[in-house]
Amino acid sequence: MTASELWRHSDPEGTQMWKFLQHVNSKYGLSLADYPDLYKWSVDNVADFWGDVWHFAGIKASKPFDQVLAPDAPMFPRPDFFAGARLNFAENLLFPANADVDEDAVAVITATEDDNALTETTWAELRDQVRRCSNALRAAGVKENSVVAGFVANHVQALVALLSAATLGAIWTGISPDSGVSAVLDRLVQIRPQVLFSDNATIYNGKEWSGKAKTLEIVEALKQHGLETVVIIKGLPNFETGLDEFRNLGVRAEEHDSFLSSSADHPLVFTQLTPSHPLYVLYSSGTTGLPKAIVHTAAGTLLQHKKELYLHCSLSPASRMLYFTTTSWMMHHWSVSALSCGASLVLYSGSPFKPNGYLSLPILLSKLKVTHFGTSAAYLTTLEANSVIPIASEHNLDLSRLEAIYSTASPLPPSTFSFVYQAFPSRVNLASITGGTDIISLFGAPCPLLPVKVGEIQCAGLGMAIAVMDSASSSAEPELVTTEGEEGDLVCLKPFPCQPLTFFGPAGQDKYRSAYFERFGENIWHHGDFVKIPDSKTGGLVMLGRSDGVLKPAGVRFGSAEIYNVLTRHFGGEVEDAICVGRRRERDRDETVCLFVVMKEGKGFDEGVRRRIGEVVRRELSARHVPGVIEEAGGGVPKTGNGKKIEVAVKQILSGMQVRTNASVANPEALEWFKGWARREEERERLPN
Repeated sequence: MTASELWRHSDPEGTQMWKFLQHVNSKYGLSLADYPDLYKWSVDNVADFWGDVWHFAGIKASKPFDQVLAPDAPMFPRPDFFAGARLNFAENLLFPANADVDEDAVAVITATEDDNALTETTWAELRDQVRRCSNALRAAGVKENSVVAGFVANHVQALVALLSAATLGAIWTGISPDSGVSAVLDRLVQIRPQVLFSDNATIYNGKEWSGKAKTLEIVEALKQHGLETVVIIKGLPNFETGLDEFRNLGVRAEEHDSFLSSSADHPLVFTQLTPSHPLYVLYSSGTTGLPKAIVHTAAGTLLQHKKELYLHCSLSPASRMLYFTTTSWMMHHWSVSALSCGASLVLYSGSPFKPNGYLSLPILLSKLKVTHFGTSAAYLTTLEANSVIPIASEHNLDLSRLEAIYSTASPLPPSTFSFVYQAFPSRVNLASITGGTDIISLFGAPCPLLPVKVGEIQCAGLGMAIAVMDSASSSAEPELVTTEGEEGDLVCLKPFPCQPLTFFGPAGQDKYRSAYFERFGENIWHHGDFVKIPDSKTGGLVMLGRSDGVLKPAGVRFGSAEIYNVLTRHFGGEVEDAICVGRRRERDRDETVCLFVVMKEGKGFDEGVRRRIGEVVRRELSARHVPGVIEEAGGGVPKTGNGKKIEVAVKQILSGMQVRTNASVANPEALEWFKGWARREEERERLPN
């Protein structure tokens, strides 16, 4: 074990990944010796690989596919994977193939900050709740391609609604209840949900919050865009549901349990659908306009998730996963797919630091015998900063079942890699992983056949032909980096099943192309991350942050456009222009959102303006959207000759990186001002307190 190695699997030849490697060797007469060999085969033989994953991992289908992928299929337009097959996503989670599941065993545990509020749901109970909910949705007029939305926390009722929508072939979209009304409507108005599930109240950081006022405002707006039914989940009994107030808005409103009881006593019937049938809508915020509504497919999502969870993560019916996530984040969708491996879920909502401070989640991991724990890099760095060592705590925690810790949303600092192996059992596979909303899965994944090295993601996922593109190269002549370990843009060079189907709404394909295939051409997926691959043989990745204008403070992803929209709506009479970027310097543990405004003539910038902007962003979007820096842009907003804000250059300047832009800067003095501001900030921070 080299100095940089922190972990190796104690029995790699006992893992499903090793068994899959041997399966490939046997079927094709090969002598693949290790993961790098298997990975190379998977990206050189895309159709064969995905066809073998379908059968080896176990996909339940009423009709087999005729063809995995057409020869020479392009990346754009999205190719049709598994043509001819018929299947249902929800059926594959509720009745998983290749997994022996006891229907009386616990499938889901719902947990909150309240230690006494644990709720267990068996596989039989989960299936029956989906039966009743899907029948109630069908009776409410929901059918294939209808949209069902959830303004809900992470609990079993949300999971039942998701699976019930998928049972019917409807499209599910989830939004966390801590989102502001504007953020919700910016998303849901676009996709016109027919049914909305919403919590009556939520608990966070020791406080209970009513959701009624926000939901009423949301429903009143969505009624004008096709909303027919509202289902209120009474998660906190001390808060009213407000059913009559919702009905007064002209929609049908039911309490969740009554809604399920209203359904006819029909059996659970899974609509059999094409592999490319839409399953989820997630949202990717850009630097202009509304959040983009990304449509993900049923088979693409299912197969990619099962590949990752079954092969890369070694999940089985003996596993139990807790991923600390909201319903807005793609990790929610990823983690619930653990059911497809027969694993059980812990669905947690609330603060990670209540009710037992920094040990709140470790105590839950111990109590519920969790095997796979997922969280954000920000959470682990918080434990490190406060020297929290769960294995040495006074609570005598039993973390003997814990096999893996997954960290995502932002790069995990090298020191935190080492810290985790001091704070948690040394046998744990710490996996920094990366992917995103755009692919609802991973590019960089765990691997039981490779070591964990300080500061590195273990590997590129099987079948994902990633590479590093020279950031300065053009779309007409894209060039890969020429030196091993050189920084550049993360790209993917071959088709993969979890490519989005399209973007929802008018001109969806044009938006899709612009998002991923404009930067380097129509056969190269541009992901928007800075990355380097130190060793091309082992394939470990080092993430360096975003290469575009997307913001990710504490791993929460949103676009500058959301901030600009708030400024336009609420500060149009004061703010002339603005630029909003993320700053993450080499020494920073997290990204800081920095907002710089240009005031209208005759309007001054002061502490009052700064405070009001923060308050309105918090109210309209969420506390996580509030910029950490709000300043006046003394040199104006840098723009290209055609008026486009040059966000990436400002981001690079503030982050201490080399500015690389091919755009013609119309006002270079603005960039010089930001260089000066960054220098002054560095000097200020070096001063003693």
